[in-house]
Amino acid sequence: MTPYAPGGVDWPVHPWVAESRRSVRFSVVGTFLNGWPQLRDFVLRAEDLGFAAYWANDHPGRSMDCWSVLTAMAMVTTRIRLISLVSCVYYRPPALLARQAADADILSGGRLVLGLGAGDDAQEFGQLGLAFPPAGARQQQLAQTLESTRGYLGSLRPGPVQQPRIPVLIGGGGERTTLRLVAQYADVSNFGPHEWTGGAFSYADVRRKCEVLRQHCEAIGRPFESILRSHYTPLLVLAGTQADLARKKASIAVPDANLRTAPLFATVDDAVTHYQALVDAGMQYFLASVDGQDTQTMDLIAQYLLPALAGRPG
Repeated sequence: MTPYAPGGVDWPVHPWVAESRRSVRFSVVGTFLNGWPQLRDFVLRAEDLGFAAYWANDHPGRSMDCWSVLTAMAMVTTRIRLISLVSCVYYRPPALLARQAADADILSGGRLVLGLGAGDDAQEFGQLGLAFPPAGARQQQLAQTLESTRGYLGSLRPGPVQQPRIPVLIGGGGERTTLRLVAQYADVSNFGPHEWTGGAFSYADVRRKCEVLRQHCEAIGRPFESILRSHYTPLLVLAGTQADLARKKASIAVPDANLRTAPLFATVDDAVTHYQALVDAGMQYFLASVDGQDTQTMDLIAQYLLPALAGRPG
């Protein structure tokens, strides 16, 4: 994937990015789902409720394979976007990654977002028989994969459906390297309050990272608004009352509880305030983990949170 060139003649704003910036949207993944039928039903319900996208993580030791799931979802859904959040660049050769991404895009009728990341789970690397390089080397591998993927995607037959390209998301908020790579290669930036997703734990962190991304864009002559800015919530739990919320806090497990994260347990009103503050800080699109059995949270997002945010400019 050749980097952005000054003037952007060969890198127009992706149509999906332009469309997504018109109003705030939500993407979800369901955790703690047992097997394909539950996973399929969760995503079909998310599509019916009006969620913008479903995303799949890439942790093959503790969940179904990211690309198998996205390909299967491409076959059973009709409208919802499908996002790899994020596919680790060490787990597959770039040529294979390109083939899998193209196939998911073809089978979905052009609904894939190719999310890529350098990988942060040292234990998982070991389980897969892979060395865990230092951060600088992993960032270099991410850049190399981004460089080569576009070439592979351009030469594949059959190739992707989307034009002018499959949109690319880069996960992470590292200010010296990751956000520079976003400016050079990506259509979407994603970070949030998790030690593996850039450590944006406060609204001030979000504002600062947006400003750093703007500066990286200015340095290469790229329009800042050509990049969709998305925010990741490690776990979102909603309730109508404080009493209901307390009961849910006591019963719902937190993913990655051994890591530094900031899940959000909130009433609907507090959630609206929180996400409005993130929009004011520069965010345009939201991705959240929810407990797959927590149908109330899904309903409350769809009934109250999405309408409250929909009218706000992205």
